[in-house]
Amino acid sequence: MVASYYPDTHPEVEALQARTLREMPPWRKAELLTALVRCSHQLAVAGLRQRYPEAAPAEIKRRLAGLLLGEETASKFYGKLHPKP
Repeated sequence: MVASYYPDTHPEVEALQARTLREMPPWRKAELLTALVRCSHQLAVAGLRQRYPEAAPAEIKRRLAGLLLGEETASKFYGKLHPKP
């Protein structure tokens, strides 16, 4: 018996999900992955806007780069974040 990846999912449903993914064409898997990445970026931006309500769009974009790339890399490519007075 294969160990369950998702303890909150019924084994039959998990098997169906695995079979569906195996049978899915690569282009469809790429579409799903792209949608997941876009969704994660939207959620990250929403969180940044909530955390920094006064931030300009450019600052939100820079903060997103820090989350995605790591602060050190984002600083090299986009400059350091400047604290507000």
